[in-house]
Amino acid sequence: MSRANRMSGHQRVFTRRTAVAGAVGGMLWSGLALRLAQLQLIEGEEYARRAAENRIRLDPAPAERGRIFDRFGQELASNRRNFYVTITPENVAKGGGRMDELVKRLATLLPISKSRQARILRDASRQARFLPITVADDLTWEDFSRVNVHAPELTGVEAQVGQLRSYPLGAAFAHSVGYVGRPNDQEIAKVVDALDGDAAAIRRLYKHPATRIGKTGVEYFAENWLKGQSGYKRVEVNADGRIQSELDSSDISPRRGGDVVLSFDAEIQKFAMRRFGDETGSAVVLDIESGDILALASKPALDPNDFVSGISQANYDKLRFHTDAPLYHKAYDGTYPPGSTFKMVVAAAALEAGAMTPDERVYCGGKTWFGGRYFHCWKREGHGSMDLHNAIKKSCDVYFYEMARRTGPQAIADMARRFGLGEAYALGMTGGARGVVPDDAWKRAARGEPWYDGETLNFGIGQGYLTATPLQLALMTARIARSDVAGLPNLMLHGPKPQVAATPFEAIAEDVAERLRAGMFGVTSEPGGTALRSGDLGLGGPRLAGKTGTAQVRRITKEERASGVRSNESLERRLRDHALFVAYAPTDNPKYACAVIVEHGGGGSRAAAPVARDILAETLRRDPASKPAFSPEDPELADIGGAGRARTEPI
Repeated sequence: MSRANRMSGHQRVFTRRTAVAGAVGGMLWSGLALRLAQLQLIEGEEYARRAAENRIRLDPAPAERGRIFDRFGQELASNRRNFYVTITPENVAKGGGRMDELVKRLATLLPISKSRQARILRDASRQARFLPITVADDLTWEDFSRVNVHAPELTGVEAQVGQLRSYPLGAAFAHSVGYVGRPNDQEIAKVVDALDGDAAAIRRLYKHPATRIGKTGVEYFAENWLKGQSGYKRVEVNADGRIQSELDSSDISPRRGGDVVLSFDAEIQKFAMRRFGDETGSAVVLDIESGDILALASKPALDPNDFVSGISQANYDKLRFHTDAPLYHKAYDGTYPPGSTFKMVVAAAALEAGAMTPDERVYCGGKTWFGGRYFHCWKREGHGSMDLHNAIKKSCDVYFYEMARRTGPQAIADMARRFGLGEAYALGMTGGARGVVPDDAWKRAARGEPWYDGETLNFGIGQGYLTATPLQLALMTARIARSDVAGLPNLMLHGPKPQVAATPFEAIAEDVAERLRAGMFGVTSEPGGTALRSGDLGLGGPRLAGKTGTAQVRRITKEERASGVRSNESLERRLRDHALFVAYAPTDNPKYACAVIVEHGGGGSRAAAPVARDILAETLRRDPASKPAFSPEDPELADIGGAGRARTEPI
């Protein structure tokens, strides 16, 4: 073959290969061009959105908690600014750091104890790594600024501003208003079980450093009302997850919780707490007609602000094991033998049953024989011949032994329940004791034995198995003062209502009520009355009517009675009698009722009556029933919450 032919053949092969390669290359370039067009023109918005998601993060944003007010708008629970610092373990790892080293570094900038450092590391190992861990909160501006200055070298650390619950009046309302705290794992698990939704999102919200939930009191009961509706916050972050800026979040922002207004008059409550001085006990003040609770004081009390960010175990144990029980709501949960304050109930039962007449007389020689033993009067030498009026005025035990014996335990128990004893009142907060109104059926169920006749005599002077709360005693007094209009106890003026209704009051006969009121007037305003010095309120006219009581906390032996009962002053404090006094005022037109218990105070006339007198005087000076109650501005309230949580309902 000639050289020309061979060259012609090579050219044809080269041309074909070039054409094939060109075609393939053209196809590849066309595909790339089409793909670029698809990415830019067709799918560009989707990828831009995904890129933005890598740059923009949605952080959970707890809602601002609703406030709690007294009846005149004084804040009992509010919110204040909170500087806090968190660590997110996932972001620490992204930046190539180590948790232990970072925590030690933070400890040089903030007051973080070694035990707190250990808890931070423990939490980091136990929970999801994307959840932030609170390092410190309620920081000073100086501490907060110091962390921000060093922020570039603290990958995974964020210094933020939020809100923290605050209780402006401190211990004055600690037991009733309650307090909030961080939710624990068990509480979060209950929320997850109770709510429909993304469990991980719920846990993330409840693990948020700013999240607090109601633990006790109104804060717990009204949790669903107060907590509001959570939302989200858009933030711009860098590759390490550090926040660079906050973006507009108005479309997904949280909505604050609803406000609550309670029937308390904060000034009366504060006065009652101060009036106890160094004594311990409780005081309750009721508006007789409406049933509004104006004061529900329990002394001593804790400072709820100590619990908001977590209280140390050592400090909590000091409260828990304190001999005066500051964690205990004595006005609502405390149960005591009502002593002689119960004698009006016995009298009402006897008069309505026809067991005795008001003018019938009983001789008191200091003791009476029944069932093979003596039952003693508080006055060793006796009171002499007593009718109903003088028996109430002088609090003669022997008279009421006889009255109870004739009336019988069942009639007395039935009357006690009519007056409000033996019932737990749902006010809209945690707690609420029922006390004990004993009868034969109760004793057989509780003790496995029948009622004995001798127990009826102790029942007749407010001792034995009988117990009542200070709230119940105040309600009893209100129903004596105005049996025709006395309302049920009420605490919640604005907010979620308790779902358990109390038993309506079946009024006693007016002629019976008049006899009881006359006797209580005699106690404070007639010679021989056991609280004669406490009748004058110091207001230039109005007086109070009341009844003293003493509740034994120890058993007096036969030998001690023979040799002489030891005075309260000679006993160590824990063995002294509780002092009680119940009262209403003014006597001519009763508006307010009060019950006071001074623990281990000795006699009611000496320890409890002066406290009750001063509290009622302050109440009449302020006269809260004559003024309109505060109404918060809450336009979105209808959308926020339903009824409050029952005591047994999970969070």
